[in-house]
Amino acid sequence: MGKNKNKRKAGISGLARFVLESFNTDNTAASSSIEPIQGSNSQSSAPPSAKKQKVDDGMSVPTLAEPTQDGGALSAPAVQASSSKIAAPRKAYNASGLVPHYENASQVPEHLQKYFSQRYRYFSLYSEPPGCLLDEEGWFSVTPERIANQIAERCRCDTILDGFCGVGGNAIAFAQTCNRVIALDISSTRLALARHNAEIYGVADRIEFVQADYLSFIENQVLQSNTRKIDVIFLSPPWGGPSYLDGPAQVQTPAEGEHPPYHLSSIQPIHGADLFKRSRVVTPNIAYFLPRNTVLSEIAELAGNEKVEVEEEWTGSKLKALTCYYGGLAEGQGHLF
Repeated sequence: MGKNKNKRKAGISGLARFVLESFNTDNTAASSSIEPIQGSNSQSSAPPSAKKQKVDDGMSVPTLAEPTQDGGALSAPAVQASSSKIAAPRKAYNASGLVPHYENASQVPEHLQKYFSQRYRYFSLYSEPPGCLLDEEGWFSVTPERIANQIAERCRCDTILDGFCGVGGNAIAFAQTCNRVIALDISSTRLALARHNAEIYGVADRIEFVQADYLSFIENQVLQSNTRKIDVIFLSPPWGGPSYLDGPAQVQTPAEGEHPPYHLSSIQPIHGADLFKRSRVVTPNIAYFLPRNTVLSEIAELAGNEKVEVEEEWTGSKLKALTCYYGGLAEGQGHLF
């Protein structure tokens, strides 16, 4: 990895404390290093680090901007951004005609209302003209901005591959800490929305948007002997839709306030363990974004003879997800980077 201003820092701030036991509901994010498992029924944990703080995306909601004129098709004229710090979308990248930009709750379908209420958590520049865009899947799968920024800080490198970029929440954050971002998605619509949103944030020039199946892409990368060096891979594959917390139908209903355990076998498009192993052929440095109720022993097993660092991601008082850092991304394993 060449010398550059985005070289990973030796001391990382904003880490969460890790826990191997059940998640608690307190507002403070927790962390611990999980030792590799020797078999499926045994596990041990290293002493938790002391220099931790809450990782939280809580933020104030800005005033809604004045309505903007619909941009029409992809070739619609660029709309001038209201802030001089924000680059106006280039003509070819204005995707306003693909999906609606909701400006008030009355325009939003009922099943998306709860997500719309969190729009400024997802994109703080949501209302910057011509407005950030999300398709239906994007509304329930985009990473909240402050969480995305935290992950991007941990993943500082030259080149990062965002294997399932969706509407671009993580890719935009990575473009602010990495020299180059390769953003993959199998959907041409979501890639267009990701590019559109990246233009609003002024970082599209540092992102390469590639329509591709992730597994095929990394297979080609391996066959080409990794001629294109990728330092870090960020995995945020489909969890199975909004109902992922409910667990399989055959699982007994859990106690009130609890959710059934989430297994890596529920990851799409293939078993989450297989997805991880294939990715590690390209680079040992993996950041794996997983549901909050993922079975920790399965997370630990992926590390083999190394350690994995698991970061809790909170929105206010709610634990939203886990980010699992492998290889040189894990604290104390910088030599593996």
